[in-house]
Amino acid sequence: MNIIEIANASTEETVVEHTTTPNNESVAASLGLNGQLFVFQLINFAIVAGIVWFLILKPLTSKLEERKNIIDESLEKAKEVEANLIMSNEKFTEKISEAKAEGNKIITKATTDAEELAVSMKAKAKVEIENLVEQARGKIKDEKEEVMQGIKKETASLIMAVVEKVLNEKLTDKKDQQLIEESLKNLHK
Repeated sequence: MNIIEIANASTEETVVEHTTTPNNESVAASLGLNGQLFVFQLINFAIVAGIVWFLILKPLTSKLEERKNIIDESLEKAKEVEANLIMSNEKFTEKISEAKAEGNKIITKATTDAEELAVSMKAKAKVEIENLVEQARGKIKDEKEEVMQGIKKETASLIMAVVEKVLNEKLTDKKDQQLIEESLKNLHK
């Protein structure tokens, strides 16, 4: 027999005793309490409470404690991740600021270098233009001298032709040369 059957059997005996002995009623009986039945019910309650405690409440409490620990760990990790994210954002912002500053320095340097290069290129161009002008002047001077030499020769031959016609005689080379030199001297004056 198990405990429930024993409790039921004792309850039936108590009911039978109670109905058969109405004279032996006590105060507990007048209230409807049976001592033996009360003890068995108390034992049944203790057994059920123990079973509920060990089979349901204790594992449930341990699982709840585990869950609480997992949630606490997750919250701590989330706080660490948030702190790392804030630090990463600060570092990112700092790096961006550094990159902007570096970019501004590079732009400033490039602008300065470009201005210096422009100035030096202008100076070189000016020097080259001056050199070209000097070369052109030199060529013009040389060409002028060649033209003048050609004019002098042509003039000398024209003068000789005119003088020969006028004199109608041919001069000697020495006289010819002398005459040309005198004519040229007169032309320069």
